[in-house]
Amino acid sequence: MKHRDTLTVILAGGQGERLYPLTRDRSKPAVPFGGIYRIIDFTLSNCLNSDLRRILVLTQYKSHSLDRHLRHAWHIFNPDLGEFLDTLPPQQRIGERWYQGTADAIYHNLFFLEAEKPKHVVILSGDHIYKMDYAEMLEFHLSRKADLTVAAVEVEIDKAAGQFGVLQVDDDERIVGFEEKPQQPKPVPGRPDRCLVNMGVYIFETDALVRNVVEDARKQTAHDFGRNIIPAMLPGHRVSAFRFVDKNRKDQSYWRDIGTLDSYYEASMDLVQVEPFFNLYDKEWPLRTYPAFDPPAKMVFAGDAKAGGDPDRIGIALDSLVSNGVIISGGRVERSILSSGVKVKSYARVADSILFDGVEIGRHCDIHRAIIDKEVKVPPGTVIGRDLEADARRFTVSPGGIVVIPKGADLSEI
Repeated sequence: MKHRDTLTVILAGGQGERLYPLTRDRSKPAVPFGGIYRIIDFTLSNCLNSDLRRILVLTQYKSHSLDRHLRHAWHIFNPDLGEFLDTLPPQQRIGERWYQGTADAIYHNLFFLEAEKPKHVVILSGDHIYKMDYAEMLEFHLSRKADLTVAAVEVEIDKAAGQFGVLQVDDDERIVGFEEKPQQPKPVPGRPDRCLVNMGVYIFETDALVRNVVEDARKQTAHDFGRNIIPAMLPGHRVSAFRFVDKNRKDQSYWRDIGTLDSYYEASMDLVQVEPFFNLYDKEWPLRTYPAFDPPAKMVFAGDAKAGGDPDRIGIALDSLVSNGVIISGGRVERSILSSGVKVKSYARVADSILFDGVEIGRHCDIHRAIIDKEVKVPPGTVIGRDLEADARRFTVSPGGIVVIPKGADLSEI
């Protein structure tokens, strides 16, 4: 293990209000994504591929699902080699309250830094989708002798406005300005349509981190890295920007903060494209998750072959991700993501949709542009996604027109 003097802290306590009802029973990093993964798997896979194996995951809201997933899927670190992945909920060591912000989460756990004594601390978000070699960023950080290095990616100005922190840098990639979620982001010089966005990936020298979160804790602030810590460090510290380069796409770096239902849906639907921006099949950058022991997926011709068969009862999936344990028995699936154990029965149609574990679609159903959470049984003949006004009276409908049905919902009265 190369990076024994580096501690990685993953902030995984996000409540994810804008992803409700997917976050009704779980924290945002535990939300399923891509059929078999949880969102946090992508950050953890980056750590593993970057040879960062001393990891602390800070949890908070509705953490049971996340804790269980980490316990089952990520029990691969060897303590005899100094490796670990520890989860840490709020300890109330400093006052009887939960974390008030990202910097406050670190402040409450300074005892862990004192025990481990790392030279550098890598701070990550557990709810973003991207592939990044943090070792390259660490080398950049050391070469610049920076107190803090912030990973940054170029984003279209109209998409960044009011959504992300925006950096301004000089010719030496030193950060000279920072605004948190400005409505009119300052563009990258020479590229008036793009700005440089804070990815929420930080590398601190430990002394600088401790000193600044302690100073921030004494003030009446939001106790947030973007709003408070970075701007406060700019005048007296060396703060550098590391330009993110995607491991697969050198021309356009892929990074998604899937914080809303529509952004989650769009990122998911990209996976079923012929050439998706985010490649799940890259053997050079493997993505790890819990290896569920399900049988292979099966597509069934449910007609009577002797009688010539009914072409409407051919189980088929086109342009879709189909996980193990799925049975498509005489139904048709197009441009969709089916998680483990999904069943689609005869004459049913599923299009442009995401079905979580154990969802069952009854005969003659028509499911269009929907996200259906775990263990929902959709009764025969149900139509979802065709009449949004009717759907909105029963379910959540996103601003982009995606119908979302919560985990275990009872649809028997439809």
